[in-house]
Amino acid sequence: MKRRTFLRAIAASLLGLATCGAFAAVPTVEIVAMAHPPVQAALAPLRQWLATQGGKLKVVEVNIETPQGEKRLHSVGLDGHIPILILIDGQYRHHRKDGSAVAFVNFPAIKDAPSGVRGDWTTADIQAVLAERIK
Repeated sequence: MKRRTFLRAIAASLLGLATCGAFAAVPTVEIVAMAHPPVQAALAPLRQWLATQGGKLKVVEVNIETPQGEKRLHSVGLDGHIPILILIDGQYRHHRKDGSAVAFVNFPAIKDAPSGVRGDWTTADIQAVLAERIK
């Protein structure tokens, strides 16, 4: 192989790697959830915010009650009656800026929600995690 051809191949490879890296930088948010009304209502604020983000994020929705949803739930080590699972780049466990742990599993913290529908994470928690990843 001629030196010029070799250098062109190296340059093309490096350009391809740089381009792939740019696409890989887009965070993926997976909403794995039941399609029932209380779940859908609980996710409305998150979905509304995600809709405003345009191409900054990739959003994937999966019905947790389908074989695909059950498989995704098991792939992250969870099982049982889980109405909502939010994954950011494949992870549901994250840390808040104050260092406390948060898991985007089950219902979010909804003001005035009935017992059993009140969780410990908020849309703001998800926004904070994504703010560090969106460039």
